[in-house]
Amino acid sequence: MATIPSEIVTTARPVAEAIPAPKRDYPGALVVVEGIDGSGKSTQLYLLKRWLEIGGYRIHFTEWNSSPLVKSATRRGKQRRLLTPTTFSMLHAADFADRCERQILPLLQGGYLVLADRYIYTAFARDAARGCSPHWLRNLYSFAPVPDITFYFRAPLDVAVNRIVAGRPKLKYYEAGMDLGISLDRAESFRIFQERILNNYDQMVQTDHFVLMDGTMRVNRLQKQMRQIVTERVDLDPFAPKKAGKKK
Repeated sequence: MATIPSEIVTTARPVAEAIPAPKRDYPGALVVVEGIDGSGKSTQLYLLKRWLEIGGYRIHFTEWNSSPLVKSATRRGKQRRLLTPTTFSMLHAADFADRCERQILPLLQGGYLVLADRYIYTAFARDAARGCSPHWLRNLYSFAPVPDITFYFRAPLDVAVNRIVAGRPKLKYYEAGMDLGISLDRAESFRIFQERILNNYDQMVQTDHFVLMDGTMRVNRLQKQMRQIVTERVDLDPFAPKKAGKKK
């Protein structure tokens, strides 16, 4: 399993206080993946999702910034480059709140295994990298259910950045952190922005009980490890398909 470089651990300061241990008043379970762009988290969650679907398990998938209620406003703000760090953060929070109320909580209460591609920790890492107060961000998302497992896929900065740059014809304005005025070069701005986000994620590993995954491992080995951890930490029986009763 991957380890965080010692130079990051020794210089890290907590982004904010730790989230308390999960208090569950629902029969479902919540599994989350986090990591910087290019870390491999989405691929691994997709493979886990397909494995569970093939097994007939009762699951629901949700991803960051996907609420139809907020998507159009976010798109317009990006196109016109009107979003400040605070307004950008508030839009993401509104998106999450809508999905939490309409999807995540009802399905957890209905006994589903919910899989989330990015969760509140994305805001804690990315919005803080844009200058938002970590304490304010924690308060903003204090209503969110605490995950049963948070997988943190960590790949070295250069590896992750090269994966994204190689697969993109052009980095988008906000994606590259151009709104922060870090650099006039988009590729360089993106790299510096991702480094800030990576450092914020590293600071949450212990406080938020992340399960650290080596984003440089082969895809099949990493998936095998992920499935093993899920089966060890989450009782999958309640989500399994019901067996037909025997005919008399």
